[in-house]
Amino acid sequence: MRKTTRSAFAAACAALAVTAAACGTTSENTGQAQPQDPRQSCGGPDGKYTIGMSQANLAEPYRVRMDADIRKAAEQVPQFEDVQFSDAGKDNAKQVSDVESFLTKQVDLLMISPNEAAPLTDVVRKAYNSGTPVVLLDRKVNGDAYTTYIGVDNVDIGRQAGEYFKDVLFPDGGKILEIRGLSGSTPAGERHDGFMQGIEGSKIEIIGQGDGDWERSLGQEKMDALLKAHPDAQAVYSHNDPMAEGAYLAAEAAGRAQQLKFVGIDGLPIEAGGIRSVEQGRLQATFLNPTGGEEAVEAAKKILVDCRPTEKKQTLPTELITKENAGEVYARLNQG
Repeated sequence: MRKTTRSAFAAACAALAVTAAACGTTSENTGQAQPQDPRQSCGGPDGKYTIGMSQANLAEPYRVRMDADIRKAAEQVPQFEDVQFSDAGKDNAKQVSDVESFLTKQVDLLMISPNEAAPLTDVVRKAYNSGTPVVLLDRKVNGDAYTTYIGVDNVDIGRQAGEYFKDVLFPDGGKILEIRGLSGSTPAGERHDGFMQGIEGSKIEIIGQGDGDWERSLGQEKMDALLKAHPDAQAVYSHNDPMAEGAYLAAEAAGRAQQLKFVGIDGLPIEAGGIRSVEQGRLQATFLNPTGGEEAVEAAKKILVDCRPTEKKQTLPTELITKENAGEVYARLNQG
């Protein structure tokens, strides 16, 4: 791949051999984030750019939609000549290799939604410290060696879910099962912590938990075991909609689907997504979790084309989706 010619600033930076901190090209593997000057990466509106997008997996409909949103938004930016996608298949070692491959190809910007935080931290830091802008989507790594993070506030979304249980579903208390996401991914911990904050002071009790790794089939498997261990359960809080759907299927097979309430997170505006599940009565509610694909492309354009800095963190909005507003939200999110 032909590497895009960088800005005049970057050329001058190399020619004059200014400090490593200014260029951000040395100490790639140190434990610290090196300063990254946004002008270094920008070639302006006359440049052509290659972006590498490293996806944690494509087993989740949410991640398929994220890639599609990136692809669609990038088509509207003529300077984005090539957007390359990789699928780690939930394999941390493969995702590290995918990122290394993008760096070898000298992509102009890296997007990544990490499978798990700790195993991806070093390679993301390496990319960032080498001068490659890094856009994190939905999931974080440890530390601050990245250009920008785009996603919902997962603690807040968990808190809102907890408050919905406390204020609406079980104001007098209830016994809840929790289907958690992949334990090493940051949203799983944050959505649990937020939920505990949301139910604080109530008589709601989490009586059983299982890790569904974000997948419907595993959510169903975990729910089947949890129902047998906890026949007194009254509801399920799931860290995403596919696992909530899996939990519903397990409860249906056990003849208990109508006795339990199910709440998920994601609210994908697709026929097989959480909004339709709410409309059709399988889920009582879901919470919108935008993919950030469009915002990631906007950030890339800022960095590479407009020569403007980006915010370190861009928090995307969420909203509660129930049967009352599901149709309106679905239509609104599919406009255009």
